[in-house]
Amino acid sequence: MRSRTARGGKEFIVNEEEHERLIDSLLESDISEAEFLRLEAELIISPDAREAYYERVKLHAGLQEEARSEGVARRGAVSITAGLSPRKLDPILLSAIGALVLVIAVLAWKLIEETPSAISEPIASGYGVIADLADADWETGSKLSKGDLVTDQTFTLLEGKARIELFSGVVLVIEGPSRFTLVSEAELSLDLGRAQALIPEVAPPFQLYTPMGSVEQCGPEFAVEVSEKTTKLDVVDGSAQWLPDEDTVETITAGNTLHWHENNTSEITISEGVSMAEVEAGFYKTRASHLEEWIEFRTKLLKDPELLAYYAIEPTTESRFSLQDLTNQKTIGAVVLANQAPDRWNRSRAALDFSPMGSRVRVTLPGEHQSLTLMCWVKIDSLDRLYNSLFLTDGHELHEPHWQIMNDGRLFFSVRANGGGKGKDKHIAYSPPIWSPAQSGQWMHLTTVYDGNAFTITHYINGSAISIDQIPESLQPDQVAIGAASIGNWSEPRYRKDAEFAVRNLNGVVDEFSLWARPLSADEINEIWKTGKP
Repeated sequence: MRSRTARGGKEFIVNEEEHERLIDSLLESDISEAEFLRLEAELIISPDAREAYYERVKLHAGLQEEARSEGVARRGAVSITAGLSPRKLDPILLSAIGALVLVIAVLAWKLIEETPSAISEPIASGYGVIADLADADWETGSKLSKGDLVTDQTFTLLEGKARIELFSGVVLVIEGPSRFTLVSEAELSLDLGRAQALIPEVAPPFQLYTPMGSVEQCGPEFAVEVSEKTTKLDVVDGSAQWLPDEDTVETITAGNTLHWHENNTSEITISEGVSMAEVEAGFYKTRASHLEEWIEFRTKLLKDPELLAYYAIEPTTESRFSLQDLTNQKTIGAVVLANQAPDRWNRSRAALDFSPMGSRVRVTLPGEHQSLTLMCWVKIDSLDRLYNSLFLTDGHELHEPHWQIMNDGRLFFSVRANGGGKGKDKHIAYSPPIWSPAQSGQWMHLTTVYDGNAFTITHYINGSAISIDQIPESLQPDQVAIGAASIGNWSEPRYRKDAEFAVRNLNGVVDEFSLWARPLSADEINEIWKTGKP
């Protein structure tokens, strides 16, 4: 067995003098094969030995350089190049030295590879998330949508209601007009308006601050309403402490409401508050009303003669199902592996989840068109592929469109304008990034308009245009055609016969996918989004 010796805090398999002798023998070209193997083993095992080797080589090279510059032929000072010349080494030893150089290079690479480095993680900011909205209208600069993270910014809700789930487990319902700030995941500052709180046992102590005082030691359910002259504390369940100043504490129990006035007088009345369950029922009622309005509006859309297809996933309990086209064309989409999932209205089994590998909906849409509008609601979990499909034709043949999302969040749209040959065959229109990890699980409305008369491509998100591209003259298609295509994935050219395929299935859920054979206007797109959002 080899034994380690230490000297000057360094460890070697052999002693340090023997290590230096072996290195010198290698550099002077008189090392034996057995000695070489001993040196090789030590360099593999001992980092200190490798460091000493590097230093010795540097010293040797420096001495040679000095000798050359002075024109002095030092006895025994042989250049490295000459010392490693095949004329002075037998083939076996030469191969061994080459192997040593390779071993050292590999070791250096592994040392770099194994060195711990800082790992960059996605960063988001917020103390909670908007879980639901009911007719919410926000002040400019305060707008929040369902799924948005709520930061420590001050928000103004002009009307309607917002349900916020804090990361502590606390549930808040803010009712407009209100102005509020999340101080932390267990603290709310309410300057104006009404907030109702449901505090589970697992949550840390919760505090609510108002201009006239604070609410502490509260739970599990209470509401606070702040106006210019009065603050009301309504305890629905449990109890809460009202602290108008450092020296005053007033405990309010369930079924009672404290009215605290600006002149520091107060009164207690019987509570007329409602439970959080009743408040949340109002959200469901509002959503159901909006869904009825949307279905009525959609019925009008379906009468558009230039609507190529409108795929809606209607709830079903069937194990195998097809995607129905609601237009007069009655084209059928064949669902492959994609799972039924809740849609944006939270109806179960009314949308399609494309995250399982290989998921897609196969469709065929014949005909040639001058223009095209593509539209869908989508909820993205992650963009972990380079290309994340929304709608891709098989392969990408002449005049066919491709609509997808890049892994950096940009929308991608193109129509192939030229056939085979050299040079570019299409213009790709990229939008600015529309998605980040902070928006995971959040529904958004996507539209891309290809105008074959103006030769422009316009990307929209949630009813608003975010980019417009002018297609260069050399890449302007004569027409656009679809043919065989996939929603949520890509089926590669049919001449591909092997089992391998590009992974482009969307890691997310799609709800209501539609295509028009004309460019929809900005007003039409905005109206569809406004009417169709829950």
